[in-house]
This record gives sequence, structure tokens and C-alpha cells, in this order.
Amino acid sequence: MTPLNGDTIWAYLVDRHAERIGVKRRKPALENMERIFGATFRLANEVGFRAMSLRDLCRETGLSMGGLYGYIDSKDQLAEMIEDVVRHASQELPRMFLHVQAPLERLESLVRATIYLSEILQPWFYFVYMDSRVLSFEQRGMAKNSELSIQAEIADMIGQLQPVPGGKPDLLAAHIVAMFQDWYIKRWKFRAAKVHVDDFADSTLAMIRSHLS
Repeated sequence: MTPLNGDTIWAYLVDRHAERIGVKRRKPALENMERIFGATFRLANEVGFRAMSLRDLCRETGLSMGGLYGYIDSKDQLAEMIEDVVRHASQELPRMFLHVQAPLERLESLVRATIYLSEILQPWFYFVYMDSRVLSFEQRGMAKNSELSIQAEIADMIGQLQPVPGGKPDLLAAHIVAMFQDWYIKRWKFRAAKVHVDDFADSTLAMIRSHLS
């Protein structure tokens, strides 16, 4: 039910940027998008996105420079496309739970869904958090506004709770966002401790519930 996942994300990118993509045959376009972004995340982790060159990307994907230009014009465009995916998926999540009436239940559903989404799209979320400085000024602003919109959604749900919990809703929401960001930013820590995503989600929700309910 997630807005984007490992099967749909390539179709989203191809359709979203159809006017930019010179390759019109859908099957190779989908396959090459997966190769390009998989290689981008590997190189960003190994040498850093700033140090990565398009020639590095050609070598990693096996595409020629001309073949690569059939999909992207520059590294900046790559970064913009990654940010767009995370922003789109994050903004779609709250709409999935509009039918849930109880504010605490809706909040818990949104937090759990966000944790699972960041698990499915971990390299994308990690890139936007760690490498947002490579985005254009306008794109950085959109990334920040996307995070703030999720925080505002959570604050609004907290404000609807009865009895009203202690603390300012905006600040409590900021703490909650920081909690689930920890999952995709510091994956090494949870991997070393053999913490499964279900365990992390359950623990996060237990802490939220203990304060808010």
C-alpha cells in the first residue's frame, strides 16, 4: 500500500521525467533507471556524492556517456530526482490514514508507515538527509518544507488528543520525527544490534504512547 516501493519507483521516475528521458522504450528505460540510481547510491556511500563523477557512474552502470545522457543531464538533476521521490512518497503517506478517526491511532499509523517507507526506500531517505547540501537552493527549501509538513501533521494530531498531553505539540512532533529519522540515518547501529524494523517501530510507538496517551 506504500505510495512507492521497489517495484513502482522506476515507473514513477520514468513517467515523472518523461520529457527529459530520451529513451522511449519502456522496458530498457525502467531497467536503466534502476541501474543508474543503484550505482549512484553505491558511489555516494563509497566516495561521496560530491566526489562522484558522471564517468564514475558510466563505469559503474556499464552505460556509455551518451547512454547516460539519455536519462540525466547532470549530477544536480540526479539529486533533484532523488529528493522528488522522497518528497512525493512522504507527502502521500498522511492521505492514506485520513479515514482513521482516533487521533492517537492515526498518529501511530502514520509513524509506523513512515518507518516502513524509510525501510523500503532507505538509500533515498538517507541521501536526502545526508546530501541535501548538494541540492539547489529551491530544492533544499522543498526538502525542508516536506519534513516540516510531516511534523505539522503530527503536531495537529497531538493537538487533537484528549486529555491534552504535556508539552507543546510542535516540539513533541519534532521529537517524534527525530526518533524515526534515526532508523534510516544510523542503520549500522541497529544492524549491529540485530534490531528488526518491526521491533524498532513497536518500540518507537510504545514510547510515543507512554507520553501521549
